Amino acid sequence: MKKVFLVLLGAAALGTAKAQVQYGVKAGANFANVIGSDADDAKMKVGFNAGAFARFSINESFKVQPELVYSGQGAKYDDESLDLKLNLDYLNIPVLFQYHTNSGFFAETGPQLGFLLSAKLKADGESEDVKDSFKSTDFSWAFGAGYQFAQGFGVNARYNLGLSKIEESGEANVKNGVFQVGLFYTFGGK
Repeated sequence: MKKVFLVLLGAAALGTAKAQVQYGVKAGANFANVIGSDADDAKMKVGFNAGAFARFSINESFKVQPELVYSGQGAKYDDESLDLKLNLDYLNIPVLFQYHTNSGFFAETGPQLGFLLSAKLKADGESEDVKDSFKSTDFSWAFGAGYQFAQGFGVNARYNLGLSKIEESGEANVKNGVFQVGLFYTFGGK
């Protein structure tokens, strides 16, 4: 999967070499969970994301947007006796293919490669490092939409669907699932 991601990234870079480039920053909220047949009793955990992007215009409607984003993910588990949180911190690199309308709305989709920065299990005020229990990379596919105002500010929503198992042994069917909402600013306007 890493090879597919690198090929897509290379194709995007070559295809947009002469394109107009815009830069921007983004931040927002994550509503994260782990999904899959072995993700029993996992509940949504709220986190945040923040990062930067470059947007390459192929033409007026089609654009390619690679990003570099910190993303707080994971899940929580509640029962009567224990409040348990799994905190997974990733550095994500999505490469999004966007379709923009003249009115400011856009739709986007593309692959995302994530690098695990840390993994901690927290319960009753105690924290344990569990990074060795998780794979160092994660592959997902992003689907999103948004609106950009003429001044450069915008809003967006995105769902990152985990495609690879995140548990180190690969035996458990557990993947990331993250819904994101946020704000962004593109330098130089729309």
